[in-house]
Amino acid sequence: MNVPNFGPGTSPAVLRDWARTVEGLGFDLLMVSDHLAVTPDVAEQYPAPFYEPFTTLSWLAGVTERISLGTTVLIAPYRHPLLVARMAANLHQLSGGRFVLGVGVGWARQEFEALGVPFRQRGKLTDELLVALREAWRDEADYGPGRIPIWVGGHSDGALRRAVRHGDAWHSLRLTPAAWRESLSRLAEIAEQEEKPLPALTPRILLRITDRPLAERRMGEGDVGQVVGDLVSLREQGAHAVVLDPFVGDPAETLDPEVAWHALATVRKEFR
Repeated sequence: MNVPNFGPGTSPAVLRDWARTVEGLGFDLLMVSDHLAVTPDVAEQYPAPFYEPFTTLSWLAGVTERISLGTTVLIAPYRHPLLVARMAANLHQLSGGRFVLGVGVGWARQEFEALGVPFRQRGKLTDELLVALREAWRDEADYGPGRIPIWVGGHSDGALRRAVRHGDAWHSLRLTPAAWRESLSRLAEIAEQEEKPLPALTPRILLRITDRPLAERRMGEGDVGQVVGDLVSLREQGAHAVVLDPFVGDPAETLDPEVAWHALATVRKEFR
């Protein structure tokens, strides 16, 4: 489950309720997204308050017991690789080995500028971070995190190649069924070119249940039959995990989380 950690309806109490609801319904993984400087291009879609993911997940680790915790996705160029290595390792330790690190290159030009990070180098910086993480966790005994799964997001050829080279999983985001199949085919081609195994498949799809079936849609939206059908299809294609994302696009949605909780319970019941 992708839990909104932003918007007018979000607060520490609501985040706690989200975590306990998702865990109580029997879901396996709770994830949050990442922005540091809520510049105008970010605020248009994800307005303040925006709770920083490492801080938020560390707190939620203390109010949950079983559910895994992750980022979908941490914007890799925004932080020094050794800072990410330390925070991820500590969160993994403090949560009892429950952390999943999803990473991506980012998209908000104004936020990159505010942070003094070159936007055009974000792919290179992400590659460097992924290499540095593995080296830090391997060479420094005091990191001691055990195996932190790394999910690499994105749909470009560069992102797919990054997932094959550096990731444990490819974490696609909110694709249509046709775009998913096309991207999966390109991923397989790139894995063959790199002479590496196909990474695990961990797509993030929408969670938007409608009264009637939709003709044009992204995965995870439509009537209950279509949403459950997407989950069945993804399982048959070998998906290791599927992250449900209830945020359709209006920040006001965060004021009424019960709508998403009801959709979650419905999908949980029907898919089972």
